[in-house]
Amino acid sequence: MARGQGDGETPDPAAATLSEAELTVVQNESLIHRRREQICQAALELFLEKGFASTTIRDICAKSGVNQASIYDYIANKNDILRRLLNQLWFNPDVPTLPEMLRAAPEAGFEEVLRRYLREAWEKKRKGTLLVYRSVPHMLEEDRRAMRVRDKALLADLSGELAERVGLPERDPRTEVMANMIIFMTAFGPMRDWLTRDVEDEVMLDVVAAGVAAMVARLAESAGEDG
Repeated sequence: MARGQGDGETPDPAAATLSEAELTVVQNESLIHRRREQICQAALELFLEKGFASTTIRDICAKSGVNQASIYDYIANKNDILRRLLNQLWFNPDVPTLPEMLRAAPEAGFEEVLRRYLREAWEKKRKGTLLVYRSVPHMLEEDRRAMRVRDKALLADLSGELAERVGLPERDPRTEVMANMIIFMTAFGPMRDWLTRDVEDEVMLDVVAAGVAAMVARLAESAGEDG
């Protein structure tokens, strides 16, 4: 589960990660890193190709080149591999959240910041997005709970940032709906790119960013009308 976070709390959305097994059989840190990298890369390809449930440890050993007799020196089980992959690809701290990017550039236009965020997310988190949506049904309950904690925190953070930008009260349901829509659109690129392979990346970025920005602008207009 997420380290140090309870399901009812609102943590920093970038802070939560999934617990990884602590294994101490092998002491050589360089070897541990190399073997885990081999195992996780092979598992990622197999999980995306065959699905988590259909992939066996034997499959992962064959693809990674790690001996089946020693693989458990580096990982605890298949769920441990999935956790490590999600921590690398989905909880990736190198990709800031949209609220973080908006706060870092208060003078920049919303569409400009959103466009930069989508580029980062689509380039660096594509495989993570595909993996998380395909593997959720097979996650352990504690891992699903950790994902919900992160998603709720991100939703609340983005909703609050939108409320401030468009002039609506905090926790206004309209900003919550809009925040959820933006999170959905962020997943749209990787999840549906098999339908848009002939569309250039820049065109996709322009269209999605402009469309979302227009919706946010309309939300700001409605806030003015309410006032």
